[in-house]
Amino acid sequence: MAFDLVLFGGTGDLTWRKLMPALFQAWRHGKLPEGGRILAVARDERSDDEYRRYIHERFAAVEEAKQPTETEFAQFASLLHYRRMDLSQPEHYAGLKGWLDARGAETVVLFLATAPNLFPVVVEQLGRAGLNGPHVRLVLEKPLGHDLKSAREINRVVASAFREEQALRIDHYLGKAPVQNLMALRFGNALFEPLWRRDSIASIQITLAETIGVGTRGDFYDRTGALRDMVQNHALQLLTMIAMEPPPTSDADAIRDEKLKVLKSLKPFTPETVLRDVVRGQYRSGAAEGQAVLGYLDEQKVPPDSRTETFVALRTEIQNWRWAGVPFYLRTGKRLAARDAQIVVNFRQVPHSIFSGSGPANKLVIKLQPEDGLALHMLAHKGGRSSGGGPELLSAVSLDLDFDRAFATERVGGYERLLMDAIAGRLNLFVRSDEQEQAWNWVEPILEAWKNDSSPPRPYASGSWGPAAASALIARDGCVWAEEA
Repeated sequence: MAFDLVLFGGTGDLTWRKLMPALFQAWRHGKLPEGGRILAVARDERSDDEYRRYIHERFAAVEEAKQPTETEFAQFASLLHYRRMDLSQPEHYAGLKGWLDARGAETVVLFLATAPNLFPVVVEQLGRAGLNGPHVRLVLEKPLGHDLKSAREINRVVASAFREEQALRIDHYLGKAPVQNLMALRFGNALFEPLWRRDSIASIQITLAETIGVGTRGDFYDRTGALRDMVQNHALQLLTMIAMEPPPTSDADAIRDEKLKVLKSLKPFTPETVLRDVVRGQYRSGAAEGQAVLGYLDEQKVPPDSRTETFVALRTEIQNWRWAGVPFYLRTGKRLAARDAQIVVNFRQVPHSIFSGSGPANKLVIKLQPEDGLALHMLAHKGGRSSGGGPELLSAVSLDLDFDRAFATERVGGYERLLMDAIAGRLNLFVRSDEQEQAWNWVEPILEAWKNDSSPPRPYASGSWGPAAASALIARDGCVWAEEA
């Protein structure tokens, strides 16, 4: 299938750090369709060969196993082209249309890897230039808006030029192989579905932890914060996939309809419940991965009096029959003790134990990163008795499934999968506009409460698991975070 992929922001960090390595891996794996062209557009004046050298130099920053050989890059580079564009100039869009029309590719994918404030300008110009035909797909990278109002404005502009099925709002977490296993776990196995409800499940934890700080992105991050950067999109998308009802089919809209129902069922926040059920924190100096690191306020381009959060922990509930009364805990942060993304499903205790002590309850750990797998924690007979010949003892054991090992030759990265899906027109892993707006609608009361609260975020040492208040939040329900269990 002949395709043209246009990367707006072709010299930006997202393009050379994520998109180009993902496209190269797709080419290396033989999954990039034949007859494709990749066009980068940016303001600089460059030739195709100059741009190819620019990308080649930056592949040195990619992990070694994913770096191309000289022969591989020479072959891959033949797909790369460059075009100078000033995104405010209509005649430059007309020139782009001419370049694309000259070949008439079957599919055209326009990927907006620019600053989000440019989205409305670019989309309007694409529509005016006629770059919105039925064979065109538009990919929008997060963050899609800064709040509900700005998200709605972006969606309004997009809808004025493109049909909903042409607009692909990308969340790279949804492309990760472990996240696909959430769907397989829920809807491909009969084992868990009868237990996947409030009668059997006591609580669910979702953790997205990073050891890195904000690095050189201090100015961007200070305008964004952890709630917008991670909770409004990644964490809520994981929550919907864990909690959604079984869709009638694997059709994209059938899946997204069920995810939207979960978002609409989330218990809304009030100023009072934000104070009680949401913890915001900000990292201070400490140690990360064995190295001394700066606190957030000492990072480059961060104002010394910033109240931007680098950590969020919250408690919520889903108000429907399946999940009524089951607490969901979401947690994310930078400069935490480990790079760890996982979902922990805590099951209820048995109603009556005939063994010595109750033992830890069963739990299912869905590992997203750095490992990809499942761990089912159970109790097994230890082979002894308690002192005095009392009831038999049980011991905690786990069944571990390592998907990285089982499917080592078949794993693909999140961006690689999503880029291939965009070219093929598979919409299942992209976010629909009503999903996105409902997620903003849910987090907006938290943002509003913080805006009206003059107190700073709670400090926590780099290399820790966040503020002590996060542990106190979950302890009110008699629960602990997974690493404290």
